[in-house]
Amino acid sequence: MAQSQLHPAGATAVSPDGQVVLGGDGVGLAGLAERKLPKQRSLWGDAARRLAKNKLAVIGLFVVATLTFLAVFAPWIAPYGQSEVVDPRLARTGPSWQWPMGLDQNGRDIFSRLVYGARVSLTVGLVAEAIILVLGVTVGALAGYFAGKTDTLLMRMVDVVYAIPQILLVMIFLNLFGPGLQNIFIAIGLVGWVTEARLLRGQFLTLRESEYVSAAKVSGAGPRRLILRHMLPNSLTPLIVAATFGVPTAIFTEASLSYVGVGIMPPQASWGQMVGDASVAGYIQTAPHMLLFPVLAVGLTMLGFTFLGDGLRDALDVKGDR
Repeated sequence: MAQSQLHPAGATAVSPDGQVVLGGDGVGLAGLAERKLPKQRSLWGDAARRLAKNKLAVIGLFVVATLTFLAVFAPWIAPYGQSEVVDPRLARTGPSWQWPMGLDQNGRDIFSRLVYGARVSLTVGLVAEAIILVLGVTVGALAGYFAGKTDTLLMRMVDVVYAIPQILLVMIFLNLFGPGLQNIFIAIGLVGWVTEARLLRGQFLTLRESEYVSAAKVSGAGPRRLILRHMLPNSLTPLIVAATFGVPTAIFTEASLSYVGVGIMPPQASWGQMVGDASVAGYIQTAPHMLLFPVLAVGLTMLGFTFLGDGLRDALDVKGDR
């Protein structure tokens, strides 16, 4: 019987006829197969680790999480209702231990109104951005996938909408259908989708020439399957970043509309409305706290989403230098 040649420990034993008999350390092929392979990293796992190393992105995430917490639990966090008058005789009272942000011109607690205003801002931002994504993804996907005349027709429509200032279109819509929370996020959604449409169209024009899309076409996949199962999932990264920047834009648009009196109507609380009420000349000198805290709320929210968006863009950019 042929003698097998044993290799050093940790190697396999090989017989003269070339068959693997046993590992030098007593482990055969079955033992090698049982050894656990190192866990492979995923794109989202790597992105989460890179995001956690970005200090500004973490700060932005904290601000967004705080805003979400305030919006969800507003009735339990706010000591007063959004239109509840503490005492009209104490109107424009400055910050104190009892009222950390003071009272407004009607004697209402500013902190409570800011908390309820966070709910309005977050609702407008998220719902409007959802409408924007639905419209932008639909138009951009159709234009990028079919190209040709379809692309030309849809993108000329995009150019027309893009040429008109967004805030002007929203104000026209609200003047036609009236102010209110529902009309605001519908108006913002209907006019704010052009950026996402252009972005996705560019992604699809690149992806439609890729090898895996060509292979899917050869295998019999139709346009719907190609768009939803192959091309759209590979375009999520820029869409996520665009949505992160789109939410604060919608929040700022709502604040601007409420500031000029065509957005959220009293007694419902809105940060833009609070800034407008506090911008009266006499109030700015005698009660600056009425203007300070709503402006800080809008500014911090914008910065928080901007920092988070920048962090997501860097974390999801697999081609960037780390």
